[in-house]
Amino acid sequence: MTALAARLGRIDARTTLLPLAILVLVALMVVPLPAVLLDLFFITNIAVALIVLMVAINIRQPLDFSAFPTVLLYATLLRLALNVASTRVVLVHGHEGTAAAGHVIEAFGSFLVGGDYVVGLFVFAVLMIINLVVITKGAGRVSEVAARFTLDALPGKQMAIGADLNAGLITADEARLRRAEVTTEADFHGAMDGSSKFVKGDAVAGVLILAINIIGGLILGTVSHDLALGDAARTYLLLAVGDGLVAQVPALLLSIAAAMVVTRVGKDNDLAGQVGVQLGQGAPWLPVGVILALLGLLPGMPLLIIAPAAAAALWFALRKRPAAPVAAATPGEAPAAADAHIDWSDVADSAPAALDIGFGLVPLVDEARGAPLMARITAIRRQLSKQLGFVLPAVRVRDDLSLPPFHYRITLAGVVVGEDEIFPDDVLAIAAGPISTPIPGREAADPAFGLPARWIDPAEADLAEAAGYNVVDPAAVAGTHLNQLLGAHAHRLLGQDEVQALIDTLAETAPALAAALAPKALSVAIITQVLARLVEEGISIRDLRSIAGALIAAAPHTQDPAELAERIRPVLGAAQVQALAGVKGPLTAVALDPGLEGLLVQAVRANPGAAQPFDPALVTRVAEAAASATAPLLADGTRFAIVTVPPVRRALWQLLRARLPQVPVLAFPDIPDDRDVTVAAVIGAAPRTNGDS
Repeated sequence: MTALAARLGRIDARTTLLPLAILVLVALMVVPLPAVLLDLFFITNIAVALIVLMVAINIRQPLDFSAFPTVLLYATLLRLALNVASTRVVLVHGHEGTAAAGHVIEAFGSFLVGGDYVVGLFVFAVLMIINLVVITKGAGRVSEVAARFTLDALPGKQMAIGADLNAGLITADEARLRRAEVTTEADFHGAMDGSSKFVKGDAVAGVLILAINIIGGLILGTVSHDLALGDAARTYLLLAVGDGLVAQVPALLLSIAAAMVVTRVGKDNDLAGQVGVQLGQGAPWLPVGVILALLGLLPGMPLLIIAPAAAAALWFALRKRPAAPVAAATPGEAPAAADAHIDWSDVADSAPAALDIGFGLVPLVDEARGAPLMARITAIRRQLSKQLGFVLPAVRVRDDLSLPPFHYRITLAGVVVGEDEIFPDDVLAIAAGPISTPIPGREAADPAFGLPARWIDPAEADLAEAAGYNVVDPAAVAGTHLNQLLGAHAHRLLGQDEVQALIDTLAETAPALAAALAPKALSVAIITQVLARLVEEGISIRDLRSIAGALIAAAPHTQDPAELAERIRPVLGAAQVQALAGVKGPLTAVALDPGLEGLLVQAVRANPGAAQPFDPALVTRVAEAAASATAPLLADGTRFAIVTVPPVRRALWQLLRARLPQVPVLAFPDIPDDRDVTVAAVIGAAPRTNGDS
């Protein structure tokens, strides 16, 4: 019992108020009410309608009153329940007099319509026409169109949010909030479309209930209570009209509130502020004052009424508006507090990758023109993320007025890694091979690969392709350059946050493996360094399960990231070889001359841990020998790898990466035992002569 009382004590009063209100609405329909309670509920109904109307006037945007469709439903149910309760009272006790249904109905029937039920019928009819034909129908149409347009625009808004996120204009949290706001907006307008049907149905129900009260009252008054037809008509019609008016006035207020909510445009001010700003301009009021003054001069016009109105309009048009207050700055002080405040966001850039463009390239990121560059960047990030095995951070795209109009610059962590220029109204014709008939155009070079190219008119694209050029649009040119640089520097974009996300993803499918890896076996910092070394050589880390197992096995022997990376490479060797040789083909390899390889081993052992253990003379000799040995393979487009012993593998890759950036360097343990290897060339071997066999 004590536990139950404690649980009941923790229940918020607001959670019980709404169910209780629903029960009261149901009770109003089935339980007879005395006239006093009926008056109380009628006043409550009017107060609810007024509150809803005031809230609708003061909101800045429709979503500020997102509960309005539900409130409208409950207010409609309350009014219908009161109609049922009042109908019961009118039909049962109407013969007792006009006060039988309570003072509120009597006041509406007597005061507002002068006690004349014929006048009351016409007033009720006018209110019904205004509510049903004008306000409710118009609000319903606006709700329907707004719901349709909002739902149609939903995919585009979601894509725009994704584009802003990919461009680095917003953070992931901001994107999540904007997506939630867009979804809520669609749900709201859909709910408003349905709620407008409640308002329309309520207006129709008011007409039917009035007819029931009149017909039922006349029958009961003359048959059951022996009243004369005139007395029965006078009493029951007055009660029926008063009941109808007491219900239709709140209904009219709610209809006006619904129309105001669905017709709100903009969110800078509430309705009063928005109307005040837009109608407060002096220019429109001048002709209004002049026209009113001319109307006052017409014969028979009430000049004493029109003249003040014309004078007020002219004063409103010619009044001097106060200037916006400007705070005077004391000499030596900052002119504004905002200028003196410096935030961390002013000196920090959270985007690890950025693409700065000149103002002439803004059309490439303009959503109205399809934003081709943004779509290209999204596709690049998606493809590279799949290829490398981790989600690349967003690339922030921003215009930079300091750049030439058609110039762009790619930066990583604030460091410029590439720049060039493109022309949004032209296409780039790249000469991938010999060209028999050159196409006239602006001389250039392909930013990504340095091939000779020309910027030409798009109308000549077919002619350029026929001449042997590869024709690429400007967005693809910048995108390919960005793709190349992101791939080459991907290891700089792999941080501890990304690695922790990888571990968290692994924990969803292999929780024990993830728990044993970090932080039990290795810290996230060490794991990040190991994975970065793999990514730096173009090795995908998608197979995190195998990498995690290899790291756990190697962790007891060493905590050095460089040695750990070399120890786990054999686990990933099969994927590397498959990328080079296919599923079953032999691996084409370039080996090192044993004598040269021995010199490299001695140099590494003499300088353990050095980033470049070779002396300059040896570096030059190896680089020239590697270029000579691999030139025929590169010319033929053959995919191959340089293979050497484990101690010198990493140092040899660092030595050759500038000359042969796309050629992997493997150690012998990296090659699976079931793979055939074909040695196509030997680095450092003496050149063969015609007499050699």
